[in-house]
Amino acid sequence: MWWFVLVYLATVTANIAHDTAHGASHRHHHHKAVLSRLVHIEQGPVRGYKAPDGDFFVFYGVPYATAPTGRHRFKAPLPPPTWRKPLEAVHKRIICPQSDYMGIVIPKDRIMKEDCLIATIYVPDTLDDNIPVVVYVHGGAYLAAFGDFITPRNLAKTKRIMLVTFNYRLAAHGFLCLGTKDVPGNAGMKDQVALLRWVQRNIANFGGNPDDVTLAGYSAGSAAVDILMISKMAKGLFHRVIPESGVSLSVFTIQNDPLDNAKRFARMLNFTNVHDLHALEEFYKNASFEVLNSINTINPRNSSFSFCPCVEHDVGEERFLEKSPFDIITSGDYEKVPMLYGFTTMEGLFKLSLFEVWSNHMNKKFSDFLPGDLKFKTKEQKKRIAKKVKHFYFGDKPVSPETVLGYIDYFSDVLVIYSTLRSVKLHVEAGHDKIYLYEYIHIDEDTVKIPHTDVRGPGHCAQTWAVLDGLNLTHTNERLISNNLREMKNITRELWLNFMETGNPVPAGSPFPAWPVTGPNGVPHMVLDNKLELRDYFERKLEKRFEFWEAIYKEFYSNPIPPRPPRNLTSASNEL
Repeated sequence: MWWFVLVYLATVTANIAHDTAHGASHRHHHHKAVLSRLVHIEQGPVRGYKAPDGDFFVFYGVPYATAPTGRHRFKAPLPPPTWRKPLEAVHKRIICPQSDYMGIVIPKDRIMKEDCLIATIYVPDTLDDNIPVVVYVHGGAYLAAFGDFITPRNLAKTKRIMLVTFNYRLAAHGFLCLGTKDVPGNAGMKDQVALLRWVQRNIANFGGNPDDVTLAGYSAGSAAVDILMISKMAKGLFHRVIPESGVSLSVFTIQNDPLDNAKRFARMLNFTNVHDLHALEEFYKNASFEVLNSINTINPRNSSFSFCPCVEHDVGEERFLEKSPFDIITSGDYEKVPMLYGFTTMEGLFKLSLFEVWSNHMNKKFSDFLPGDLKFKTKEQKKRIAKKVKHFYFGDKPVSPETVLGYIDYFSDVLVIYSTLRSVKLHVEAGHDKIYLYEYIHIDEDTVKIPHTDVRGPGHCAQTWAVLDGLNLTHTNERLISNNLREMKNITRELWLNFMETGNPVPAGSPFPAWPVTGPNGVPHMVLDNKLELRDYFERKLEKRFEFWEAIYKEFYSNPIPPRPPRNLTSASNEL
């Protein structure tokens, strides 16, 4: 969700009244005006406070792991700190190191720290034990944002689920991948696994059920959730997944050549000795986090990211990703948990801010905009495919205001839609029979028209904005939105809550139309609008777009590779 400019407003009411005891007993004092709750976790006691806008408690800033710092910053997370006196779980305002190139306004009161691995737990004020747990992974292109970037307060108000949001390491800190002992790669994904392990060990003390965990995420967080599902490192830590607009096969999800990315980024930081891997590693280990976040790497023309997860080289330690997502899915060797999977009709809308600049470049050299996970043997071959793709989306016309809808369709397909449908096909063919597929098409009456047209559409992660709180992140007043959007939010939240509780978005007794699992061709699937519609077909236009890319990817897809350091390379330091 990196295209939105947010002004983050956060306040915490820290009224200390009646502390309650550990375990189930603290939920039996509901008749009193309880404004705080004391919970004992394995690290020590932690006190959270009643939210001013709902019947739930919030535990801010709870450390779930320790991020190594300095020269060790790229290693896997360490155990969290411990304490004896109650930890006051008020807002610490800590975020992981990141740049301001994302179009996200980082609140001025935020504190960037390398040791930034904290979680927020939203606990319903209820008598119930064994509450279903939902862990949300934030988006931000693996480069920016933080756990409470978008909050789930309105979900917490339902008292049906317990929610956890959290920070994880970003950009080079989280995703530099050299394949050495000290910089193996995927530190940010190992943070996410550490969070899930923390949930397994501690969530029961808050009243949550560690055997009933749903993992959800949006944008890059959606892709992360999809990779977690197929990672052996994360196996058994959750029981259903909700990827919202991003999958493990998306072009921005996996580094195709991590060493090449690391060398290119180092050159951008004026380091030239990139072919000496020992020197390259030393450069990264000694650079300050300010330097590592000083270069704008967002919005490459080929839709890939410089820093994102990677297939890891075996350095003798636990690996997050041993093979490419394509190889894992097609092998069928992963735990097939229920999935609520889907996309919006206009995922590419967030690229409109680049339209004026990129349209000129696309007309001059369209081949620069082909997806980064395609590989061609010759420049002539790449040029031929680029001409074919450009004609498919724009016909004989140039990329211009007249063809802006083709521009949106192109980036919708390249970034999310094609890879989602491709993933569904491969999952089902591998024996996954628990996938509920949707297309979110809802258009609110306040949605702005696309420039140069009379067309409106739901943009990237529009379903996330329907489920979570929206722009006002502290006291969301949904009375101020249109009746149409309020109704859509209610519908989408109910579908998501049903799935979070049962693994089925439309369980028995639901007033919604029956929603069966999907097949390899993506049907049936549910079309999400104010009126739900189950379809056993895709619009012909979308079907043609899928078939078009399927033929190209079958011939030119480049399966990601792990970094392969020289055999005689030892890490610059074997400390820690």
